[in-house]
Amino acid sequence: MVGASVTLLGLSRAEYKPIESARVLVLDYATPVLDVISRPVASANALFAEIGTLMTIYAENERLTLENERLHAWQAEARQLAQENAAFRGLLRAQPEPGMAFISARVVGDSGGPFVRTLILNAGGEDGVRKGEAVVNGDGLVGRVVEAGNRSSRVLLLTDLNSRVPVVLEKSRVRAVLEGDNSNVLRLSFLSNFDEVKVDDRVMTSGHGGIFPAGIPVGAVVDVEGASVRVAPLVAFGKLEFVQVLRFNFPEFEPVSEPDLPAGVGDGEAGGVAKK
Repeated sequence: MVGASVTLLGLSRAEYKPIESARVLVLDYATPVLDVISRPVASANALFAEIGTLMTIYAENERLTLENERLHAWQAEARQLAQENAAFRGLLRAQPEPGMAFISARVVGDSGGPFVRTLILNAGGEDGVRKGEAVVNGDGLVGRVVEAGNRSSRVLLLTDLNSRVPVVLEKSRVRAVLEGDNSNVLRLSFLSNFDEVKVDDRVMTSGHGGIFPAGIPVGAVVDVEGASVRVAPLVAFGKLEFVQVLRFNFPEFEPVSEPDLPAGVGDGEAGGVAKK
């Protein structure tokens, strides 16, 4: 059998005409038989695949049902907290936060490398993008605009060595500065109290400096070793396709003008007192 196999292999390589004709003839007769045999097998495979899909859908449906119940509970609690917050703001006469809009843009270029972490967007000054504005996506803070052309702009990512963001820990309200070092993990600097920093603490923007609005999620603490605190960003920078540029109007300081005083009031009175 081995010898016959080697002989047939050699003849097929030599393109021997009778062998080729015999092979084609066997193939012609065997194809319908194989087709008939393969149909039940294909049907069984399709049935098993359908059963697997139904089981996956059933498990996914149970998970989504539980998640929907939790979301309804959170929605009711959020509405109650929103009403309480509005009532407390009314009692305290708290000033409302500055208005904020956003511009959606597509990521069209990635200048990522060992020495720079930036993105290029297809929106620029003609679309309302300005230098220094914060850039976010559905997960959290991406970075800020460092260059804005007419129809494109460049975004400096959080992980870049030149990135500095004022942040605050969500639970302890400890303030710090989030710094990038061209790696996939960020670090916290200028912490006032290291003892209050815990693993899994969420990090949010603090709003200090007027560049980033307060309350934007940034990341979570993943490692605390003495004075070294590392933070994992929430954004998957390698999968960014669409982002939003925030139009945040930070209130500027405007000195209050002194009211107009009648003639003889002010310096004159001061002079009269001095004379007395």
